[in-house]
Amino acid sequence: MFNRFIASILPYFPKKFVWMFSKPYVSGETMDDAIRVSKEFNGHGIKVTLDVLGEFIKTPEEAEANKNEYLELIDKAEKEKIDGNYSVKPTSFGLLIDKEVCYRHIREVVRKAAGYNNFIRIDMEDSPCTDLEIELFRKLREEFPEHVGLVFQSYLRRTLDDIKGLMDLDTQEIPLNYRLCKGIYVEPEEIAFKKYEEVNENFLKDLEYMFANKVYAAIATHDKPLIEGAYELIRKYDVPGNMYEFQMLYGVTPRLRQSIVEDGHVMRIYVPFGKDWFGYSTRRLKENPKMASHIMKAIFYKG
Repeated sequence: MFNRFIASILPYFPKKFVWMFSKPYVSGETMDDAIRVSKEFNGHGIKVTLDVLGEFIKTPEEAEANKNEYLELIDKAEKEKIDGNYSVKPTSFGLLIDKEVCYRHIREVVRKAAGYNNFIRIDMEDSPCTDLEIELFRKLREEFPEHVGLVFQSYLRRTLDDIKGLMDLDTQEIPLNYRLCKGIYVEPEEIAFKKYEEVNENFLKDLEYMFANKVYAAIATHDKPLIEGAYELIRKYDVPGNMYEFQMLYGVTPRLRQSIVEDGHVMRIYVPFGKDWFGYSTRRLKENPKMASHIMKAIFYKG
């Protein structure tokens, strides 16, 4: 109850207050902030994936603006020789307004990245978007097989079937490329696992299927038992180092992150930035009220 109460009232607090807990997890408001942070990670041998904040937009004009910002970001990051790729949320390109317009916007972004021989990751959002985002990925994969990937969420009961359902797109020359995460959105029990053990068990089942079928796996978790489980599967299937990576959010579990890097595994950090940091932060809190207790500790107990 406490967590839900804090989550419900925090969006009404002054932005300066909310920034107190947001700033460790958002690289900043500007593209230059994201580039600076990315260079710091690159300097420590860590790759990045850049994300412009601003999902669930309301107007076509916002979708157009987001597309243009990504096109500018790609040019700038490539000029600065950032070792990283890009993540996009389809709702920020108008998925729930006009899916064809969204497709054209994201296709333009993928084409821009492909021109630099780089890569776009299509994020998975809440369950009303799942089928639309799989359809979007399917269309883009057929045209840009080397330059586009998708995200799957292990807390959805359907995920393993969805992964299997896309295997017709797989080729020996160009493996499918998925990020696997737990998922953060609040979903009904009939479509999503709720218990920690169930979500983790499903995560490792999904990951094992990916390894067994030679799908490139971006293992996105901060959960030590899942990381250890991933290590076991990597050994079991003798997965080469160029067929997987670990991914973490900016600002989360830096010690665990460093231990993975020191063990010789590829690490990529999700680096979000943008003027919509307030909306991003408060939405994440509403979607996962359990974060509230961690936020209060972070405010009153530094570190």
